[in-house]
Amino acid sequence: MTKIKELISRERSQYQVYIGLSVGILMLTVILHLSDNLLFKRFIGGINPLSASFLIVLLGIISLSVLLSKGWFKIYKKENLKGLFLRSSLAVLFALITILVVDLNVPFPADMNVLFPESLLFYPAIGFFVEIFFHVLPLSIILISLTSIFKNISQEKIIWFCILIVSLLEPVYQTIPMFSSGPLWAAVIVLLNLFLFNLSQLFIFKRYDFISMYSFRLAYYLIWHIVWGYMRLRMLF
Repeated sequence: MTKIKELISRERSQYQVYIGLSVGILMLTVILHLSDNLLFKRFIGGINPLSASFLIVLLGIISLSVLLSKGWFKIYKKENLKGLFLRSSLAVLFALITILVVDLNVPFPADMNVLFPESLLFYPAIGFFVEIFFHVLPLSIILISLTSIFKNISQEKIIWFCILIVSLLEPVYQTIPMFSSGPLWAAVIVLLNLFLFNLSQLFIFKRYDFISMYSFRLAYYLIWHIVWGYMRLRMLF
């Protein structure tokens, strides 16, 4: 308990940023749930989205505390705000690859996106949940496990190995249906593109902080899900 208090005291500003962001995400979830209680159903099934969001926030603070306590990663560094826009804008390249190479040739389903204007609230919320569930949580679990087992291997090498493993989780999850229902080439391109996107995110997480990683995803979602999500319905269907 003393170590936890010391960690919170030492990293107070980082926890404040996470709590502030979490409150904002929870508010978005409440608004979306009240406006349409089916918006989250395709992602979490029949689970109450409010309960799920509280659980994700809790898992996030626990996992990030583990990473903070070991000095492996940071939630927020004020000095990293400089260059945040430029780093995030690079995510547009990954969205354009999916649009130009795959979606314009083999369109994804018409109902794949949450429609505008709900998309403006939905994707910042779901993006936060994805970062915790597919990145922060598994990264903390695998890192703690491997550093406990392989004590003679440098932590830096273990961290990069874990980053490679975690980078595969979301791409595999997203593309499993494509390998059984669509052209193989499209599934392979999406898998590779998502893998490099996730790898870039986790590199940014290690090099900078969680906020930078989350911002990178928001830039991707802005183009792929929000802007193109609105345009594709008029152009492709």
